[in-house]
Amino acid sequence: MSEEKRKPIPMVDLKKEFSLLKPLLLTEIIDVLESGHYILGEKGQQFEERLADYVDADFASGVANGTDALVIALKALGIGPGDEVITTPFTFFATGEVIAQVGATPVFADIERETYNLDPKQVAKKVTDKTKAIIVVHLFGQAANMDAIQKIAKKHNLFVIEDACQAIGTEYKGNRVGALGDVGCYSFFPSKSLGAFGDAGMIVTNQESLYNKVNELRNHGSISKYMHTSIGQNSRLDEIQAAVLLIKLKFLDLFLHKRKEIAKRYSEGLIDSIKKPVVSNLRTHTFHQYCIELNNRDQLSTYLTEKGIASAVYYPVPLHLQKVFEGLGYKKGDFPAAEHAANRILALPISPELSIDAQNTIIDHVNKFVAQQD
Repeated sequence: MSEEKRKPIPMVDLKKEFSLLKPLLLTEIIDVLESGHYILGEKGQQFEERLADYVDADFASGVANGTDALVIALKALGIGPGDEVITTPFTFFATGEVIAQVGATPVFADIERETYNLDPKQVAKKVTDKTKAIIVVHLFGQAANMDAIQKIAKKHNLFVIEDACQAIGTEYKGNRVGALGDVGCYSFFPSKSLGAFGDAGMIVTNQESLYNKVNELRNHGSISKYMHTSIGQNSRLDEIQAAVLLIKLKFLDLFLHKRKEIAKRYSEGLIDSIKKPVVSNLRTHTFHQYCIELNNRDQLSTYLTEKGIASAVYYPVPLHLQKVFEGLGYKKGDFPAAEHAANRILALPISPELSIDAQNTIIDHVNKFVAQQD
């Protein structure tokens, strides 16, 4: 057994990523420190411009984190009390949380069984006179069915907000997600495919009026110093995080390619009785997470932990069954596809730095466990 195989295998190896980029990153960080300009400066503006260019959006505005990106997007669209926003129950809590934070009502629709993304047919059933927007999540790095979602939005005059927090670089019909709807939101949490050294986020849009409103809201509702035209918040991307992201953006496509290679090796190496990720036509998958499905996933997770291999459950309790949303009146069984996924999904380690030896070790242990259960 090699030394690599004896080491614990984490979900994401941020230390190894840093060691690869250390000289470039430290140069950029020192440049910021020596500038004495740490908020809304040159690095932030450069990153906004390059990120907008990368996703083919007209405008981009850096914010403090991905959750703030969603909140500010909703506020900029004028969504608040009395409004309903349709979204998926199978996502990180923030997607539903932000709707409630602006005073609107989250309305959940079930997911596609194969992709785990919003099912447009289920979304169409949830539209009412109070519906103002759809938050579509490109979950785990695979694009949602944007044509079908946008068709519904156009029919009912709804806004489309893309939660692309897990999907930087993902494409739908050859176009990168985030710039396909009215507004797109990204998270640069450290473990994301494009990760900062702390919290960071971005909002993109092709509408100049919306971009101006976002910039106002992220800076205390101010368009000029000490002059406030709305109630905003303090949510500005700081210069150090922007500097880090500028460097990492240069390597993003290479890193995404490596993720896809690892996913391919997993899918080819894991035995057929394991349900593996399915990529739908016209969509791409950048594998922010590589998730398998099996009945005894909790036992497999325990087994892998004993072997020094990390794994993660996404997401054990769908949003409609979270205690905080009890008042919405949902119950177990309302969204069978989401509940089915929540009971079966297990994510395996995946990051560009994951060695082939480590990949093979993971495949061997998963296959061994599953074969013993059959």
